[in-house]
This record gives sequence, structure tokens and C-alpha cells, in this order.
Amino acid sequence: MYKFLEQTAGGYMTRNVRTVQRDQNLLALGEMFEQDDFNSYPVEDDGQVVGIVTKFDILKCFAFTPSQMLPRYNDLMSRKVGDVMTPEFIYVSPDTRLTRVLQIMVEHRIRSIIVLDGAQKLVGIIAREDVIAALKATASD
Repeated sequence: MYKFLEQTAGGYMTRNVRTVQRDQNLLALGEMFEQDDFNSYPVEDDGQVVGIVTKFDILKCFAFTPSQMLPRYNDLMSRKVGDVMTPEFIYVSPDTRLTRVLQIMVEHRIRSIIVLDGAQKLVGIIAREDVIAALKATASD
């Protein structure tokens, strides 16, 4: 387990990250979630990460409200990613220790964290599964 203490996000993150655009509709986003089996996507605008969108963000659209007791699927799924994304997102750098990544995930109950370099450019994403893989890999040493 001591080896885990030395590991960083850069060593376990997914580097080839699929992103979405804020003007993409939720129907296309839902299809991407289904195809890729991801839990979230970074949202980009002109090459800059401007938010994160998750499966939970889609589900929130369907929560009953006093003004909308029976949401219409097609109406809600025609909304844009920019309408439902989280613009204030947590991110780490490639050299952030996995112990910190794990702490952030637990504290904020999030499944994945965007990884940005010093120039604030997207270089990866690290998910719970990646942290679990690191724990397993370092436990056997």
C-alpha cells in the first residue's frame, strides 16, 4: 500500500478523452453514454473545458416539480448540454497524488475527475475504476 501513496493521476488517468459540446442535445448525449458506458464527459467550447456533464444531470431533468408533473421525454431530451451541465467542476493535474484524488471523490461523491495541465488544457480524466485499479496494482507489490 505504500506504493499507492506515490502514485499520481497521470499514471492512471484515461488520456484519450471523449468530450461533448455545450450545444449538443441530450438525446445525442444519452446515446454516447449508452455506447461508451462512461459516467461523465467534459464539456468543451473552443478547445477549453467549460464544464462537466453526467448521467445524473440527465436524470435531474426528469425529476417531478410542481410546475411539471409529467415531463415529456422528447421535449427534455431536445435540451442542450449547456443547459444541464455543471459549470463549476473539480479538476486535478496529472501530478496530483491518487490519495488526494481518492479523498476528493469520497468527499464530493463524484465518479470521475477531469485532469487539466498547467495551461488548463484537457489531458485526461480519472474515474473511480482507475483508482481501484491503482489500489489493486500497488497492493500486490
